[in-house]
Amino acid sequence: MTEPLLIERHADRVVATLNRPDKRNAIDQDMIDELHALCGELEADPRTLILAGSDTVFAAGADIAQLRERRAEDARRAINATAFIRINELPMPVIAAVSGYALGGGAELAYAADLRISTPTLKIGNPETGLGIMAAAGATWRLPEIVGHARAAELLLTGRVLDADEALIWGLISAIHPVDGLIEAAHAMADRIAANDPRATQHTKRALRAPRDQHPDIERELQAELFESDEKERRMTEFLQRRAKR
Repeated sequence: MTEPLLIERHADRVVATLNRPDKRNAIDQDMIDELHALCGELEADPRTLILAGSDTVFAAGADIAQLRERRAEDARRAINATAFIRINELPMPVIAAVSGYALGGGAELAYAADLRISTPTLKIGNPETGLGIMAAAGATWRLPEIVGHARAAELLLTGRVLDADEALIWGLISAIHPVDGLIEAAHAMADRIAANDPRATQHTKRALRAPRDQHPDIERELQAELFESDEKERRMTEFLQRRAKR
């Protein structure tokens, strides 16, 4: 039986590749279970997560055959949404490397990442209303935060699908890379993250995710912790020594 998620572990990052090629990486219950297990691992041992699909498809959506059989109680369990929230709340950054189709639940998985990069082949959007359901795994509240209410409303209410250039202009992705360079670009981004202090990175992510009414108090408290850290002392001392040598 094919593993729904291929996991490559490194000291400072984990690469998780969606692996249901015969279903265009449609997100099913087995994949959700694997994502939960991976989240448990990264909550205990924080590392940057890179989420990827294949060259031609990130995830074409949730598994329609399973969705058709789900009923009201399944909706209330928020099967996909719960996993995507957990991904978004991981201590270290999550990078979505998106190539080809990222539709429906696939798009919502990408929205849950902190950073999104793509290839020129990107097609991303939420056509759920055309199937008699709504985007209910985070799109209705994450998309307005990412692209603004007006653009989120257009995507969700019309089912419009954006290409890579449109997604870049709208701020849904931060960069476009060649298909054969996408994972390399994701690793380069992870390298830049790894060069920084992990605790400072985690505190920055906490502040970015905090509701507006928690600011500026949350910055003051998180910065207060960092001001007392040995790593802050070491890094700033090394910086001053390098500058003195120049």
